[in-house]
Amino acid sequence: MKKMIPNWIEQRTSLTPHRVALTFQDEKWTYEQLSEQSKYYAGAIKAAGLHEGQRVAIFGRSTPHLIRTIFACMQLRIEMVLLNLRLTEAELAYQIQDAQVDALLVDDDLVEQLPSTHKLQILFSDLMTSQEKAEVIKHWSRDETMTIMYTSGTTSQPKGVRQTIGNHMASATSALYNTGLVEDEGWICTVPIFHISGFSMLCKCILHGVRLDLYEKYTVEEVALQLIEGTATRMSAVAVMLEKLVSYIEEQGQRVSPNFQLLLVGGGPVPKSYLTRAEAIDLRVAQTYGMTETASQVATLSSKDALRKVGSVGKPLMFNEICIAGAERPFDHGEICVRGDSVTPGYVGQHAHIKTQVDGFLHTGDIGYFDDEGYLYVADRRSDLIISGGENIYPAEIENVLAGHPHIAAVGVCGVQDEIWGQVPAAFIMSKETTLNAETILAFCEDKLAKYKLPKQIHFVEELPRNGTGKLLRRKLVELIPK
Repeated sequence: MKKMIPNWIEQRTSLTPHRVALTFQDEKWTYEQLSEQSKYYAGAIKAAGLHEGQRVAIFGRSTPHLIRTIFACMQLRIEMVLLNLRLTEAELAYQIQDAQVDALLVDDDLVEQLPSTHKLQILFSDLMTSQEKAEVIKHWSRDETMTIMYTSGTTSQPKGVRQTIGNHMASATSALYNTGLVEDEGWICTVPIFHISGFSMLCKCILHGVRLDLYEKYTVEEVALQLIEGTATRMSAVAVMLEKLVSYIEEQGQRVSPNFQLLLVGGGPVPKSYLTRAEAIDLRVAQTYGMTETASQVATLSSKDALRKVGSVGKPLMFNEICIAGAERPFDHGEICVRGDSVTPGYVGQHAHIKTQVDGFLHTGDIGYFDDEGYLYVADRRSDLIISGGENIYPAEIENVLAGHPHIAAVGVCGVQDEIWGQVPAAFIMSKETTLNAETILAFCEDKLAKYKLPKQIHFVEELPRNGTGKLLRRKLVELIPK
């Protein structure tokens, strides 16, 4: 028997109809208003011939139109493939074909970025001008797929990850047990909605009944003002966004309001220097660990432990279990494995045959360990591991050291081929000072890293390759090496 639950949107609207659900620039909408608007959007989708159980791809910027489009699909129980705006035509074509979507819902301004396709295309403007409301579906099944998001494809073609209604509920519930709620709760959302960190934030807001402060792009000045004035309570970011935010607040000579509760940082380790500077301006930071296959975070480090446990992502959230494959004692390295209700039941398309769980555990492909107090550390992606002369070198360790240099704005490290050692580390550096050179950098590292971990190549670059949320793409660093 299917486990049925009430339609989130209608249930939330029934409970808190006049509570502000969404803000964007100078406008705001209540849950009741968004519910009504989504029914008109759903009317246009239904009039185009789409119905419950079908699958659409959504290609849109993080605006209220995208939120209403997502709500409309949820109202009709239509599966959503959320397409990354940074992909090439070829990458988009692969995902559209692999997911076997029935139609595309497209932001009018983005149509020209899409590949040629015979699939039905519905423009956001068609949804916005709809004059007919759809009858919404009042009950959902926990086991049905709500979203499909594609992985970054570090080792193969990107995989389309299924995320069920139950997955998103479990993630939101675990997060609530971890952080709690405060009065006038509001999440700042500057990460793309097409990414799991953005979509999971939207789910949390619906289920917890709180406000989403939506940004189309990350605007440091505007976000910093919200933190200084305390008009929001939480935010999700990656390390590079944190550093820019801290730098701006430092330059303004300001501090973060006590009303702001927590900034969650994922997508990789946070250098100690960032944490120290954040603490000096009263910005509480919590490092997290999660992925597309787990519908967002599964472990979080308390802000109180941020400096005591630098480099750790904390402990598993409630209802999540994490183990290290093959580890027998603290500090033993191995693959991180995760079990819990937020873990995906599977993939779609050409990877649908791949099992996502072995004995209930997802094998993440990340290498990590627990310390003697049970705190989890992520050493690196298995695919990013550098093996040099038989020694394992984790790029994140080198990046963390280099990020502490006062004249380095951002850094990425990867392995490059070497005739003698097999692989050696190469560092790609965005500098704050034109006078910075390789000799100075190596001198800075010599008492902090073993000799075999020192970068054997140092390249100064204007930008580092990142995904839609700002996460470093190490596999693309080698493309920056001069030919």
